[in-house]
Amino acid sequence: MVRHSGGVTQTVGSVEVESLEQFDRLRSRSRVMAGWFIQDVDLRERSDALLTAEPRGAIFLGCRLELRVEDFLRDRGALVFPSLVGLPFDPYRVSLYTAADLYGTVTQGSAYTSSPDAQTNAWRLRQGTPPDVSATLAMSLHDHSIGDALNDAMRQMDRERVVGVMGGHGVVRGSAMYEDAARLGLAVTQAGMTVLTGGGPGAMEAVNLGARMASAPEDLDDVLVRLAAVPGYAPSVDAWARLALQVCERYPEGGGYGIPTWFYGHEPPNVFPRAIAKYFSNALREDALLQLCGGGVLYLPGAAGTVQEVFQAATPAYYAPAGVRVPPLVLVGRDYWTQTLPAWPLLRALATGRSMATAVHCVDTWSDALAVLG
Repeated sequence: MVRHSGGVTQTVGSVEVESLEQFDRLRSRSRVMAGWFIQDVDLRERSDALLTAEPRGAIFLGCRLELRVEDFLRDRGALVFPSLVGLPFDPYRVSLYTAADLYGTVTQGSAYTSSPDAQTNAWRLRQGTPPDVSATLAMSLHDHSIGDALNDAMRQMDRERVVGVMGGHGVVRGSAMYEDAARLGLAVTQAGMTVLTGGGPGAMEAVNLGARMASAPEDLDDVLVRLAAVPGYAPSVDAWARLALQVCERYPEGGGYGIPTWFYGHEPPNVFPRAIAKYFSNALREDALLQLCGGGVLYLPGAAGTVQEVFQAATPAYYAPAGVRVPPLVLVGRDYWTQTLPAWPLLRALATGRSMATAVHCVDTWSDALAVLG
């Protein structure tokens, strides 16, 4: 069971502390710290409060501590995960990313290659295959922190109003398919639902753009024309990202959520989501993305990654016990999913005779998909 009190996320027997204010509030109430998970907080000015506490059973994740305090905590039964140095990312971060976090000063003329996002991907590539234990630990801690921050964000929502939209990264600005995806994102958001995408370029960018434009839908046509001046991120991620970031400056609210991965590090994340949960592990990212979409998942035309997502969602639907609700799985583009990449016949065959049969759909247009969601 989860409780929320005074900005502190609590579960029975544990409490997450993600700011100095939360620490002060809790410490003023009790010196017993058993069950506290204190993450990425600078506690160097709280040494007295820590030295007079009972820290047994507390866990400190990447906190800044005086050395004498760190020794005290360990001696008295606390578990202290130290800060990891030399990394271009924070493995203990307590919040999701924003576009500014990932792109840094690209809007001021810096090259994307110097951005935190590109530097993190370059670090990942240098680790080799398989990476050594220190790199594996750093990436695992990071992805755990991102998953925790994403879950915190989703707790504020009705999960049955969260809709995933998947699609190909190769869809370019200015194309009819890009416009359709943007109008889908707008319509889903206007219907009171929250959009989740894979967070990448192409169709995913268009959907997040449409979700952002829910604050000014009358401007969508003009924005689509403006973005078409730079159709894709090749050959210049800089130009592609700067143009989109300028749109975000003009329309600073909304956009749904994006969940990209450095596994596809050659694809820059799109900037239109309100928050971005970027993972190292594609497997964790895919699992998080699909589990959160209680309102259903829509699949626009895509390639191998989109097909993987179709059947990753189909597996739990196939094994769902009788009487358990299966969120809609909707393939958008009947010709594409029956002829070009015929995933629909296989999906329909899997569903035959099972409770998922009423949950899988193949439709012609994005407006048909919206009708399935209700």
